[in-house]
Amino acid sequence: MIKYSNNHALEAADVAEVFRASGMKRPYDDLDRIQRMIDQADVLITAWEDGRMVGVARGITDFSYCCYLSDLAVIASHQKRGIGRELMDRVRQAIGEECSLVLLAAPGAVSYYPQLGFERSERAYVLARGR
Repeated sequence: MIKYSNNHALEAADVAEVFRASGMKRPYDDLDRIQRMIDQADVLITAWEDGRMVGVARGITDFSYCCYLSDLAVIASHQKRGIGRELMDRVRQAIGEECSLVLLAAPGAVSYYPQLGFERSERAYVLARGR
C-alpha cells in the first residue's frame, strides 16, 4: 500500500535513490546538492511503500500565480501504477486553484504529461545552467 506525505523528514540519500531508480537525470551522486534541493523546495510530496520512498514531487512556487514542478519521479518498478498522477494531484492541492503548474519534461516523459492534463506550450524558454 502506498502512503503519501507532505511532512515527512527527508534524507538526501532517499531522494537521490528515487532519482536514480526512476532513470531521471539528476545529480544523485551529489548528496549535498540534493539536500539543498530538498531544503529550498516550497512543495515536497513523497510516496512511500513499506518505509521506502518510491516517489517524489518537488515544486517551487509563490502560492499565488504559478508553481514550477521541478521534479516528478517514481522508481521504475512502481511506474504505471498512478503514483505520479497522485503526487501531481497532491501538489495541485497544496498550491491551490489560483496557481498554474508548469514544468519542463525530460525527453522520455514528453508523452506522459498530456495524460495528466498538461498542455504543451511552444512559449517556454530555457537558459542552460553552468555545471
